[in-house]
Amino acid sequence: MPAPQTQRYQEKREAILGAAALQFNQHGVKGATLAEIGASVGLVTNSVTYYYRKKEDLASACFQRAIEAFMAVAVASASEPTAEGRVHAYFRRLARLFASVDSGDRPPLVLFNDMRALPSPQFDQVSDAYTAMFRRVRDLLKSPQTARLTRDDLNARAYGLLSAGHSMRTWIVRHETGEYGDVAARVSDIVVRGSAAPGSAWTGATPQERAWRFRVDADPTAEAFLRAASHMVNEHGYRGASVDKISAHLNVTKGSFYHHNDNKEDLVWACFERTFEIIRAALDYARRDFGTGWERACASTRALARLQLSEEGPLLRLGAISALADPARRSEVARTMDRLTMRQTSAIVDGTIDGSVRPLDQTIAGHIGTGLISGAAGLRHWASGAHEDNVADWYLRPMFIGLLCPPLPG
Repeated sequence: MPAPQTQRYQEKREAILGAAALQFNQHGVKGATLAEIGASVGLVTNSVTYYYRKKEDLASACFQRAIEAFMAVAVASASEPTAEGRVHAYFRRLARLFASVDSGDRPPLVLFNDMRALPSPQFDQVSDAYTAMFRRVRDLLKSPQTARLTRDDLNARAYGLLSAGHSMRTWIVRHETGEYGDVAARVSDIVVRGSAAPGSAWTGATPQERAWRFRVDADPTAEAFLRAASHMVNEHGYRGASVDKISAHLNVTKGSFYHHNDNKEDLVWACFERTFEIIRAALDYARRDFGTGWERACASTRALARLQLSEEGPLLRLGAISALADPARRSEVARTMDRLTMRQTSAIVDGTIDGSVRPLDQTIAGHIGTGLISGAAGLRHWASGAHEDNVADWYLRPMFIGLLCPPLPG
């Protein structure tokens, strides 16, 4: 970095990092430009490159700063004597972090959605830092209750805890910042204690559920492009998921891509439509074939998490909304996802009414469930043995009946 690092230099660099975080959150790592980032703080591109030579270096610095903030939360929470207390402290401190950002007392932080869009060596550096932070979060769960868990089982629970925190960051803005602490207490209560009322038990997928498929009549070629595009956008962001990469993933030519698709944005729009169709199918399936609200909430979440790790997956993550240039399309995606989350929440409401779900904040429970479904696609990065037949027991079961529950026998 340029020297000397005067106070003015530090202040300007912090301003650039905050502006860059907002641009990366809105447009992705590939879509944001140094010119737009500089203009938002009154600088030309050459002035930005005085601090960060390349956009990838700036993005890496943004991710490192966000990771450091989450790491600090995990480190501070580790002082609690019990795993339950550490989880409560973790969400409480996350809420303080988010409130300080949203109230303007702290600069904006970049979301982690687009981290894999970084090239090497920047991605390697950020990945190492993120892995260190993940391990700190995993350490919060160490206790006599979790001592018998396999490494993959413990990693899956830590990933569920991390996913719940990341998803909370996206929807907590619906509340007043002064309420963030109360929201965090409700989140940690659901995560630690689960949502089952006495008499409600976790059950695995039935043979019929394992055999069920979402889109049996879909055109195989079109479906292959939709799955490939969803996977590449989830992994590399919209800009990073080039037509060349999508075509190479399918082992087809670029000409074949354009023979079947008009352009990439329309394909991503179709990926959103496919994702919503699958979520609707899972909710309809759960409502048709399961009885209590608890059973329906478990069944739809389980079915969608299984799909994320199956040959039918993945679903397109909601963060890809920034890829849509048309504001009407972006609004439609946001509205549709809100409606589907409300449908998922209605099963929890019904469970509270019929006594299968314990008293809790149903809206927050719905948001947690949606976040878990979205996060399931990335579980294999942390639990290499995860697959569609164990994702529910490793990843979902602890979040439904309590994060520190004992492992299943056998």
